[in-house]
Amino acid sequence: MLVGYFPQWGLYGDTPYTVKALVESHSAGMLDQINYAQGFVTNGRCSVADPNADLNHTFDAASSVDGEADTADAPLKGYFRQLLKLKRQYPNLKVLISLEGRAADFAADAQPEQRAAFVASCVDLFVKGNVAPGVSATGLFDGIDLDWEYPRGADAANFIPLLKEFRKQMDAVRPGLLLSVALGPSPHMYGADLSSLGGLVDEAGLMTYDFSGPWSSTTGLIAPLVSASPGEGSVERSVEAWKAAGVPSEKLLIGLPFYGYGWREVAGENHGYGQDGQPIRGDRPYRFIQSLIPAATDQPLASGETSSAAVYRDPLSQAPWLFDGSSFWTYEDALSIQAKATYAAKEQLGGFMIWELSGDTPDAVLLKAAHTALIHRPASSPLGIGQDPPVRP
Repeated sequence: MLVGYFPQWGLYGDTPYTVKALVESHSAGMLDQINYAQGFVTNGRCSVADPNADLNHTFDAASSVDGEADTADAPLKGYFRQLLKLKRQYPNLKVLISLEGRAADFAADAQPEQRAAFVASCVDLFVKGNVAPGVSATGLFDGIDLDWEYPRGADAANFIPLLKEFRKQMDAVRPGLLLSVALGPSPHMYGADLSSLGGLVDEAGLMTYDFSGPWSSTTGLIAPLVSASPGEGSVERSVEAWKAAGVPSEKLLIGLPFYGYGWREVAGENHGYGQDGQPIRGDRPYRFIQSLIPAATDQPLASGETSSAAVYRDPLSQAPWLFDGSSFWTYEDALSIQAKATYAAKEQLGGFMIWELSGDTPDAVLLKAAHTALIHRPASSPLGIGQDPPVRP
């Protein structure tokens, strides 16, 4: 499977992200499923997180999936209508609503006395499509994705019962509705018996990224397939941990980040890897990082100067990084995705989960790489792009 999260907040970027972008990049047909982020969980019920983006924004002909502008009097507009149009063009595509929100709200909604009513509100709103008074989005969502980060302490005991309630009520509406969960990299983050989780959900998307980032002054890899030290997280360690917790391999999806992190003023030893630097606040979409990569071949810049930047690759995980002698960027690319596809095939995993689609380039370089890698499932991955592989610290 290839599952991608579609960001509701993409509407408000400098260049608004549209559902039509998936059509224009010829990548919509490569996705098996879209998880629409997001629906809110507050005050004991599910709610539409952004009525403007979801229901009311008027897309003109140029930005509409089918080239037809929304009319002002249409009861349903926004991303929800665009996704319905996309499903008509790609009838095999599934769309799930991703329920996200504060851990405290999830904890309150999952309490035994509140649980059934909360789930019923989610099912009515998104599965049955009663998205607003007099407004229907029937047939849009094929299931629910639950992203509770994270049930801890006494609240952890309500995680599995909440999933059971979702499964029960969804099955009562229509057998075959999909229930998925976004899971942290380790089952130890949940503090509960998770042995029944695999029997309740259809998919488990592992958030196998953010193993390194600007919360540390030391550079590292955002989503390495393999770790080199006992304290370092990796895709492999996360998968093994969740398999040991009882989730079937075929339901596990490796999370792919379509964004990266950077540091400045990084020392040059080991091409910047594992060195101290000044963290760059926040993440950057892959399309931004890709714009820096052509300079890695010493091509002239717009100013007429050249750059000493180069792409290096970890031989254990095939993970790339970009280093110009001072700035260090960690990200995902086609070769690291290929290596993960090889691993996924070997371990008989369910596929990939992407966070999130708007970080890709306009021509969907990473999404197409993920699709190709899963289809072909290469037996091995090439090592690097010409540089001598560094010795990992």
